[in-house]
Amino acid sequence: MRYRVPLSAEAEKLLTFQSYYPAPGIEGVWLKPLQKHLSENGWFMEHLRVTEGKVEGLDSYTLRQVSVYAAAPGRINTFNIHPKEGQNELWTVIQGQLLVWLVDCRAGSSTEGVRHPFVLSGEEPSLLRIPSGVAHGYKSGPEGATLLYVMDRQFNLQDPDEGRLPWDAFGAGLWKEDRG
Repeated sequence: MRYRVPLSAEAEKLLTFQSYYPAPGIEGVWLKPLQKHLSENGWFMEHLRVTEGKVEGLDSYTLRQVSVYAAAPGRINTFNIHPKEGQNELWTVIQGQLLVWLVDCRAGSSTEGVRHPFVLSGEEPSLLRIPSGVAHGYKSGPEGATLLYVMDRQFNLQDPDEGRLPWDAFGAGLWKEDRG
């Protein structure tokens, strides 16, 4: 018997345990909190500083494109990756919430295969760096979300570098609804 309290075979088969340890990190991924400055008129937040096309604090990151995406409530936008040319991204949710899953798909990376979740929120904005070769997908919260993201490559309509992986490529459980 594995437990002090005997369980039925059915209950034991279904039983899982929550882990409270932080998920393992992924090489090159980082999360930097941003600061909202509140006033009676609303709020202001600095997203990035750019000098001569380079993002300050990221000397090798040349800003090429800035985009905004509005995710419908509950939208699951599963994994995409940019293998043709490579594309590094910086994500910030400015309204709503996203559950973001990252998976290191880089062959030979010290963190190859590692999966890591992040919750990005407009309430407490952060800057999430997603390196080339790391698959990324998200599920928006019940109010949807607005995602502001910058890339170091421009989108090429004639030869898109938008590789897609199946929604359950890294396990269907990543996108399960939290029901306690």
